[in-house]
Amino acid sequence: QVQLVESGGGLVQAGGSRRLSCAASASGSSISIGTMGWYRQPPGKQRELVATVTSGHSTNYADSVKGRFTISRDNARNTVYLEMNSLKPEDTALYYCYARRIIGVDYWGQGTQVTVSS
Repeated sequence: QVQLVESGGGLVQAGGSRRLSCAASASGSSISIGTMGWYRQPPGKQRELVATVTSGHSTNYADSVKGRFTISRDNARNTVYLEMNSLKPEDTALYYCYARRIIGVDYWGQGTQVTVSS
């Protein structure tokens, strides 16, 4: 079993920045993670892709965050980061960390709230 622990959420003013982190761990065993990423669920809406990054550092972004958000990862630490700049009120959401092991099993974090005030 893989645990994903997120951190970095909070309240930020529009135009500000925030950095999210997510560390993957598994007790008693090594893990081999392929893709990691972030999804978000705005109030009253469905969960949507924000960005993903492969173990080879190839990235993919939702159009709504391109040029403002940057995803990166540290493979040695099984940690993924999301640097969010020029935040807008519409970025307000519960942000979920995601990880897919190379054997094809998906894991999700508990979510961390990001609220952008206007």
